[in-house]
Parts: sequence; structure tokens; C-alpha cells
Amino acid sequence: MRDTPTGLDDPAQAAHAWHRFRSIMAWMIAVAGLCSAGVIAALAWVHGPLRLVTMLAVIGGVGGSIAMAGALMGLVFLSSGTGHDEDVERVHRDETR
Repeated sequence: MRDTPTGLDDPAQAAHAWHRFRSIMAWMIAVAGLCSAGVIAALAWVHGPLRLVTMLAVIGGVGGSIAMAGALMGLVFLSSGTGHDEDVERVHRDETR
């Protein structure tokens, strides 16, 4: 075992990793908003004025899907970038011996 903390146990590395995750999420929320606005505009152009419930459904469906994809992508980068994946592989490898 190591005495020095690694990965998310190290406060400096954890702060950097979470900052990067938050910046990825900020960009993905912006993309989700733009895509939702684009879909609402396209639907309004094709079908005419939309009801509020339709716009909320588009925001929830399109925006929610993009935001969820961004969150999962950001967590993968967080896990991989901090060395957490390597620690899990090392523990698993040690247990199977």
C-alpha cells in the first residue's frame, strides 16, 4: 500500500478532476439548450405554434438525453483521468492471484 493519497483521495487532484467535470457539464448543458431550441424552432416551423407541454417535452427529451450523455461521458473522463480505473484493475488483479 502507498502512504501518499492517489486519484480522488489526493485533494489537489480531486479538485482539478471535479473542476474539469463541471466544465464538461457546463458545455454539455449549453449544447443541450441549443439543440432543444433548434428542435423547438424546427417543430414550430413545420407544425406551426406549439403548446407549452410540447416545448417542455422537447426540452426534457432532447435536453435531458444530451445532458445525461454529457454526465456519463464526464464521469468516464473523471474516473480514467484520476487513475481510479488503474487502481481497480490492480486490486482485481491482486485478488485473482
